[in-house]
Amino acid sequence: MANSTDSTDTEAAPHAGPADRPSRLTLPVVLAGVVLVAMSISGTAVALPSIGRDLDTSGSALNWVVAGYNLAFAAMTLIAGSTADRAGRRRVFVASALVFSAGFLGTALGPVIAAVDVFRVVSGAGGAGIMAAGGAILASAYEGAARNRAFALMGTMAGVGIAIGPTLSGLLISATGWRGSFAIFTVVGLLVALGGTRARESRAAAAGRTDRAGGALFVAALTLSMFALLEAPALGWGHPAVLVAGAAGLAVLVVFGIVQRRSAAPVLDPALVANRGFLGWSLATLTTSIGFLGVLVFLPTYLQAAADLAPAAAGATMLLLTAPVLVMPMAAVALVNKGVPARPLIMLALLLVVAGNLWLMTLNADDAVMAVAAPLVLIGTGMGASFGITDGQAMALVAPDVVGMAAGFLNTLRGAAEALVIAAYSAALTGLLSAELGDATRAAEVGAGRLTDGAAAVELDAFTRSWRLTQLGVGSLCLVLSIIVAVLVYGRATASRPTA
Repeated sequence: MANSTDSTDTEAAPHAGPADRPSRLTLPVVLAGVVLVAMSISGTAVALPSIGRDLDTSGSALNWVVAGYNLAFAAMTLIAGSTADRAGRRRVFVASALVFSAGFLGTALGPVIAAVDVFRVVSGAGGAGIMAAGGAILASAYEGAARNRAFALMGTMAGVGIAIGPTLSGLLISATGWRGSFAIFTVVGLLVALGGTRARESRAAAAGRTDRAGGALFVAALTLSMFALLEAPALGWGHPAVLVAGAAGLAVLVVFGIVQRRSAAPVLDPALVANRGFLGWSLATLTTSIGFLGVLVFLPTYLQAAADLAPAAAGATMLLLTAPVLVMPMAAVALVNKGVPARPLIMLALLLVVAGNLWLMTLNADDAVMAVAAPLVLIGTGMGASFGITDGQAMALVAPDVVGMAAGFLNTLRGAAEALVIAAYSAALTGLLSAELGDATRAAEVGAGRLTDGAAAVELDAFTRSWRLTQLGVGSLCLVLSIIVAVLVYGRATASRPTA
């Protein structure tokens, strides 16, 4: 086993000496953390109906169980990545795993929905550090084909977590209740933290000051935007609080951009975003996340309400979406390593995601499982292929000293997509249901899968129509983003690396 002493950040040489080689535990521990975080994202959606019934809640308060986690994940990933470059990637990884575990313990013990929402935010912050620091550890420890394989395995393990998350969570909920399922994550998180202590430490060679102002502005911008999207269906899109929060979120984001340009040690180096190739691959992962997450989070509730499936059965159905993510990352990277161009592969993956989302407009309550089968397979296949190649292609375009920042940026885009897609999807679905039913309160309850006796047929029809229109919006957005990705990745095959 390699030693665990500190080292400055260098790219590993192909014939590095024993002291420079990563610990044998580095890859498995990082991958275990990735699986855990991915499972916590996908599995929670299956628990929402149970949490709603147990805590007598629905609407935005219930949606914050998932959205709060993803908000914290999105907001903290970029900060965690930059911090890892400066403070040490192993240190941030271990600390993040401990925070993750504490959040899940608090969630399992939460007596009211407000407490559950708060502790989910804590877990999301911990998950952000696991992903960002874990990706930075791999990027600093491997190079070339080994780096491609490491990131493909990271994508595969994310796929494993996403794939088994709904099914395992459904089984755990059926066996131990939703609280028991969250408690188990606590134990596994502690084991990941323990394993992380054996990894070799690394950090940027020239560590500057932490950009606290930039970090605070970034968190504020995402929080304000999320609040506006999640609360708009209940308060109304014209409500002063919604308008102020939305406008403030955009204003703070603009200020964040200005601060980053002037900062000596920015949270997000402007040169990284100006790298067209890196940005194109980053937008590719954003696009697949948008097309994947809305379905992953909201379809289990529809299946339980429309097809009367138990949580375990709904989770098993979601394997149609998540199982392809198990095999496609390694298949995609194998093709790239054999010389198949990565750019056509990512465009094919994006096309599958677009087609699958638009195909879900055929969703119906009478034959829900059969109606979603083929579209879910298409979306999962596209998402899995993206997992296998986007990170490796993007990280190959950045300098060694900013691999933490770059990994943080990639995962921030994913997290931001998850958070904002969940918020926007919920807002669109609830808004359309409100228009269909003429009652915002009932719309929120129907969206949470709680139908009214004697009016279930009418509410299910409204639910289905709202779902179809929402999918039209998601599919159209993914199509537009895919065109932008094509322009960026084909417009410039290579790009200069940003400076630290």
